Amino acid sequence: MRTQGLQGVSRGRKTTASPDPAITPRQGQPQVQGGCPDQLRVADSAYAHTAMGTAYAAFVIDVFARKIVGWRVSISMTTSFVLDALNQAICQRRPAMGSLTHHSNRGMHCVSIRYAERLTEAGSDMSVGSVGDSCDNALAETVIGLFKTEVVKHLGPRKTKDLLEWETMKWVH
Repeated sequence: MRTQGLQGVSRGRKTTASPDPAITPRQGQPQVQGGCPDQLRVADSAYAHTAMGTAYAAFVIDVFARKIVGWRVSISMTTSFVLDALNQAICQRRPAMGSLTHHSNRGMHCVSIRYAERLTEAGSDMSVGSVGDSCDNALAETVIGLFKTEVVKHLGPRKTKDLLEWETMKWVH
C-alpha cells in the first residue's frame, strides 16, 4: 500500500569523472556566485533508461533563486534538445543584456556553435568548467542527482519517454 505525501529516498555515492590532476583546489572553486536572480545560471543534462530506449533530460538553473528556469526531455541527445531548455529559460526570465553568465560542463551540445550563438544573441556570457571537475557546476550536478533519485528511480524500469516527461514536469513545478 502506497501512502500519499512526502517519502524519503536515499542516494548513493558514485562518482562519474576522475578529477583533473592539473587543477589545484583554488581553481576548483566556483569563480562567480549569483548575487541576484538572473546573474548566474548553470546547465547540465542526464540520461535515463526507459522501456523504449534511452531518454535525456536537460536543466537550466538560476543559481541565486535555486530554481529550474528551463528543462526538456528528449529521446535524442542533440544540440536542438538542449537549445529547447535554454530557450525556455531565456523566454521565461529575460535578464538585462550583459548581466548573465551561463555556466555548463564541456558536453558537446553545451559548447556547440549554435548553443554559443544563442547565448550571445540573448546577451549572456558563456562559461565552461574544467575537464573532470564538477565543482564549478556543483548545483547542476546536485539537481541531476535529485532528478535521478526522485524521478527516474522512483518510476522504475517500465517508464516511457512520455511518462518521464510528465513526471519531470510535475517534479520541476
